[in-house]
Amino acid sequence: MTDLRYLDLHGDRCAYRDEGDGEETLLLLHGMAGSSETWRAVIPHLAKRYRVIAPDLLGHGSSAKPRGDYSLGAFAAWLRDLLDELGIRSVTVVGQSLGGGVAMQFVYQHPDYCRRLVLISSGGLGQDVGWTLRLLSAPGSELLLPLIAPSPVVRAGDRVRAWFSARNIQSPRGAEMWSAYASLSDAHTRHAFLRTLRSVVDYRGQAVSALNKLHLTTELPLMVIWGDQDRIIPVDHGFALDQHRPGCRLEILDGVGHFPHVEKPDAVVDLLDDFIATTHASVRPADVPER
Repeated sequence: MTDLRYLDLHGDRCAYRDEGDGEETLLLLHGMAGSSETWRAVIPHLAKRYRVIAPDLLGHGSSAKPRGDYSLGAFAAWLRDLLDELGIRSVTVVGQSLGGGVAMQFVYQHPDYCRRLVLISSGGLGQDVGWTLRLLSAPGSELLLPLIAPSPVVRAGDRVRAWFSARNIQSPRGAEMWSAYASLSDAHTRHAFLRTLRSVVDYRGQAVSALNKLHLTTELPLMVIWGDQDRIIPVDHGFALDQHRPGCRLEILDGVGHFPHVEKPDAVVDLLDDFIATTHASVRPADVPER
């Protein structure tokens, strides 16, 4: 996977990956406390056939972390402006977890940019969510987070991970969860994380839902990928969406948790290839007016 690229978007640094030069463009959106690094196992394969854009969402990874708006609507507008800056007029949007919620909001706000939609372990499809996120969304958690993820503990954990990695003992799911945890040792990242989390989750669970707007996307090819062992957002949400949205393609991966693209990257790549090959995009680049 190539190095990050950077551009200035409304005065804030935007970090993103841009690989491949195929006619189709995929926009990959990561989850809460994640970054474009989460797609490391799939980008090299996808880039052989498509152009792949994978940003670090604002407040995440190496992108800027301003004191600003981290709502789904703000992320959707930010993505539109990023695509405009890159000269990209339409994409197949792939969103995982929070990125799925952002993807659905992007489709709702800017449908002319969207050819297909792929949701992976997506947020925004039901109230249930893991208790860890509910607790972290509570008032006062900003005082606890520095104690939960102090820098010395993160450095020690990184050394343990390196020891296991040197002995070829690996857990892709565990590595992804550790990466999200370790990112919270940085104060600016913590602040952005909490603003993002509280925009979509409270103590009762997920506070936003896209279900009442999905009828507006009936012409948009939709595929949903979920792991049957997801402990963060239950696979039941995927089954419910399959019933709610006619024409939805639902793929359940056995023995997989919240990160199918990390845990079974080859299966996810194969599903994306087949989905793109067997569906007609809802728009063509020529259909989108110049901005």
